[in-house]
Amino acid sequence: MAENITNRTVFSLLEVTKSVKNTLEQRYSSSYWVKVEMNKLNLYPQSGHCYPELVEKQDGRVIAQMKAIIWKDHYTRINNMFVKTIREPLKDGIKILLLARINFDPIHGLTLTVLDIDPSFTLGDIERERRETIVALQQEGIYSNNRALKFPLLPQRIAVISDETSKGYADFKNVIDTNSWNYKIFYMLFPSLLQGERSVPSIIEQLKRIKQVRQHFDAVAIIRGGGGDIGLSSYNQYALCREIALFPIPILTGIGHSTNETVAELVAYSNQITPTKLADFILQCFHNYAVPVQKAQERITEQSRRIIRDADKDLTTNQRILIQQSNNIVKTAKSNLSVIRQLMKKDVNAQLRTFAQVLGQQQAAIVSGTKQYLKSKQTGVESLERNLTNMSPEKVLRRGYSITLQNGKAITSADDIQVNDSIETVLFKGTLKSTVKTKSNE
Repeated sequence: MAENITNRTVFSLLEVTKSVKNTLEQRYSSSYWVKVEMNKLNLYPQSGHCYPELVEKQDGRVIAQMKAIIWKDHYTRINNMFVKTIREPLKDGIKILLLARINFDPIHGLTLTVLDIDPSFTLGDIERERRETIVALQQEGIYSNNRALKFPLLPQRIAVISDETSKGYADFKNVIDTNSWNYKIFYMLFPSLLQGERSVPSIIEQLKRIKQVRQHFDAVAIIRGGGGDIGLSSYNQYALCREIALFPIPILTGIGHSTNETVAELVAYSNQITPTKLADFILQCFHNYAVPVQKAQERITEQSRRIIRDADKDLTTNQRILIQQSNNIVKTAKSNLSVIRQLMKKDVNAQLRTFAQVLGQQQAAIVSGTKQYLKSKQTGVESLERNLTNMSPEKVLRRGYSITLQNGKAITSADDIQVNDSIETVLFKGTLKSTVKTKSNE
C-alpha cells in the first residue's frame, strides 16, 4: 500500500510491478498474432524450453525487441509442424507469425508466451527470398553464367564440397571407387558445413579455396545427403548462389532432395537429385566418350578384314595374269621357232643366222620384259604385305585399340548385345571381361 513520505505518495517496487501486471492482464486478456523476426531461438536441450529473442527491424536497424518463452510441449509440436511444412526447423534469423499471450512477471519482466507459430507465413518468406535471389541474379546478368561454361569431355578431377561424415559423400565415393568399368577419377574433399546458418559462409570459403587452384580441377561437386529435405533454405541465399553462378569452372550439385529446386541448383551447371545420381552423371560422361571409341574399333576391325580380303583377291588375280602372260610368251616363242624351221629348209645357213639374231633379240626381250614385269608385281606384293602387316590385329591392338568379343565372336553393333550380357575386350596385353549395364544404339 502506498506510503506518505514528506507529503509525497510513495509506492514500493512490488506495488508498481503488480499494478503493471494487473493493467496488462486487464488490457491484454486474449492471445494475439504477432509478426516478428526470431533473432535468437535460445533452445535449452536439457529442459526442452526455448527463450527466444524477438525483434523487428527497419532498414536493418532494430526498432522493437522483446523476450519470449516457448514451453517444451509447444516447442515440440511447433517444430515438428515446421519440419513437415517447410522442411526447416525453428531456427535463428527467420521471420515468423506467432500466437502469444502478453505476460508480466514482477521479477522477469514483460514476456510473450508463445502458444503457436504459423509455418505457412515463414514458408512464404522463404519463397520470397528464393524469388528475390533469382531476380537479383537475372538483373545482374549472371543467372546462366555457370551453365554456359564448356564441360570437359572427361571430368577426371573433381573438387568435392561436403562433410566427411555425410552419408551422401559416402554414397558418392562408393559409386566412383567401385565402378565396374575401372574408370580412373580423382576427387578431393574440401570439408564444409552443409546446412544451418553457418553453412553459407562455410561453402563460400571452400569455393574460394578451390578457385585459387582451379587449374587442377575439371569441376566442383557440392554434395549433401542423409538429411532429407530439411535445412535447404541456405541454398536460396543470394551470397552463395552468386558465388556459384560466377564460378569459373562447372559446378555440379547433389544435395539430396526431391522437392522444388533451390536457386543454387538452378544456377549450377548440372543438378542431380542425389549424390549417387551425381556420381552416375560423371560416369556417364566416360561412357559417352567410350562409345565412339568402340565404334571406331569396330570400323577398324571391319576395314582390316576388307583390306585383307581385297589384297588376297588381287594377289590371286596377279598370279593368274602372270601365268597367262608367261604361257603367251612361250607360245609365241614356239611359233617363231616353227617359222624358223620352215625358212631353214630354203636357206639354212642364211636363215639360221637371221633367225638366230631374231631369236637372241626375242630371248633378251623376253628375259627383260619378264624381269620388269616380275619386279613391278613384286613391288606391289611387298606394298600389300606392308599394309597387311600394319593392319594386322596385333598392330591395331598395339596402337591402343581393342576388340570386343562375345562367346569368341567379334561384336560390331550394340544391337548384338543385351544389358547384363558378359563381353570380353581383347587388348594388346591381356583381356578384360565386363558386364553391360547400359547401352546406346546411337
